[in-house]
Amino acid sequence: MAAFVSEYGILLVSLIAAGLAAGLAAGLFGIGGGAVIVPVLYFLLTALGYGETAMHVAIATSLATIILTSIRSVMAHNRRGAVDWAVIRGWAPWIVLGAVIGQSIAGYVSKDVLTFIFGALLLVLAMQLYFGRPSWRLAEDLPKGPARMGLGSALGTLSAIMGIGGGTFGVSLMTVCGRPIHQAVATAAGFGVAIGLPGAAVAIGNGIGKAGLPPFSLGHVNLPAFALISICTVTMAPVGASLAHKLDAGLLRKLFGVLLVVVSVRMVWKVIGG
Repeated sequence: MAAFVSEYGILLVSLIAAGLAAGLAAGLFGIGGGAVIVPVLYFLLTALGYGETAMHVAIATSLATIILTSIRSVMAHNRRGAVDWAVIRGWAPWIVLGAVIGQSIAGYVSKDVLTFIFGALLLVLAMQLYFGRPSWRLAEDLPKGPARMGLGSALGTLSAIMGIGGGTFGVSLMTVCGRPIHQAVATAAGFGVAIGLPGAAVAIGNGIGKAGLPPFSLGHVNLPAFALISICTVTMAPVGASLAHKLDAGLLRKLFGVLLVVVSVRMVWKVIGG
């Protein structure tokens, strides 16, 4: 009994901490929280003996939690008039298409390949968080037509493979295309639904009947982790959104970028070093 309480008590506390941190990050940076949730779930599930499916479950469960976090975060930003709904409507169909493609790919690659891809892309995200500047510009406004179709699909694909919200890449895309940082964070937070909902649905289908899944999993989505993390992220997302409008998040972005470098290097090394 003591061993059970010890093992699952650590799991419970870790999931709560991950959910709180993910919700805060989602609201503050518009990154959807997956950059926190996926590594935590991956290392926890691996430690509990579910290493063969840990990465697929971590990504799929993160996608499911992003749905509620995204809705909560974008509504909080909308109350401050910062969301450009025209951008969300115009980009969402292509992001949905990319999310389906991305999670379809993720469902059929090995755990090592998926872990390596996540770690490598997380390193790119960390570099962007640390070195990126809201003042960088490549265009005066967001593209339309074929360029929007291609970029939206790519954004959805990469995000679904990583199990992260569209804000991760969406904020950078919007700022380099001339949008103010607060509007970019607020609007990109809404991309999470377009990624999380179709991505989680595909992940559930991919994992049905798969051996080695943690208990109470629906396909690749682990329901207890989804429920617990969702409660925490939904609670903290408005707090992060509020802080985003009050603080200069530059230093926090750099510190978070350093943390993600450490996590990404550890995940990549785990694959390369066996």
